[in-house]
Amino acid sequence: MFSYRHAFHAGNHADVLKHAILIHVLDYLGQKDTPYWVIDTHAGAGLYRLDSDWASKNAEFADGIGRLWERADVPPLLARYLERVRDYNPDGQPRLYPGSPWLALDAMREHDRLRLFEAHPTEAEVLVGNLEKRGGVALRQTTIFDTDGFEGMKALLPPPPRRGLVLIDPSYEDKQDYRRVALAVKEGLKRFATGMYAVWYPQVQRRESLEMPRQLEKAGRRWLHVSLSVKKPATDGFGLHGSGMFLVNPPWTLAAQLKEALPWLKEVLAQDDRARYTLDASTD
Repeated sequence: MFSYRHAFHAGNHADVLKHAILIHVLDYLGQKDTPYWVIDTHAGAGLYRLDSDWASKNAEFADGIGRLWERADVPPLLARYLERVRDYNPDGQPRLYPGSPWLALDAMREHDRLRLFEAHPTEAEVLVGNLEKRGGVALRQTTIFDTDGFEGMKALLPPPPRRGLVLIDPSYEDKQDYRRVALAVKEGLKRFATGMYAVWYPQVQRRESLEMPRQLEKAGRRWLHVSLSVKKPATDGFGLHGSGMFLVNPPWTLAAQLKEALPWLKEVLAQDDRARYTLDASTD
């Protein structure tokens, strides 16, 4: 259950899609003076070294952010993402990669709050250590729970300012995660109907990977669904050939940004001629 470590995958093509969207959502939330909360159900370690043994083992970042790093023709959605990651790499080389908690902290004002769940004991320990090193305002803004995020998020909804984002991105090592994600969104909306929910999922050769977005479409709210495949599925049935993001109550600005960014991203991240993308939204 606890074999997954995100350090192996930091900065890969799935992170590019997920974090570019996350940054846009956070920027949107920050346009109003009213405080907001971010609840991250599977936070990871927060910050990753791309030159570590784990990250360099398969060097997945080379086919992710590595392909964007030197490009000058980047669409606005991805330019903003690159700007944020480059802030961690002032020497111009991609050595540090910020995960979702760090990107959230970078976007937050002093009156915004971050709530992180990480049940993996080693990841939780590293997350606490990384946050202590960051120090300052971040320590006052953030609470870390070393418990199950699916269950823990319920007690935090609705957040006191009635504005916020719930990010749900488990590893899906356990195929029950697909069912638990759909249930978490459904139950979350009962408590916090106006909140934003962002679900990341892997494109793998599992029936559950195809069915979960269809279940989320039935949530009865405004939604946006984007997917990006970078290669054909492996013949042995294993491995990640793409990823998707499903957002409930998304920013109204996001779809237009994705329409511009996705064709470019498909060409840049393609690993074979089967690369493709989809972008769908509710008609409400």
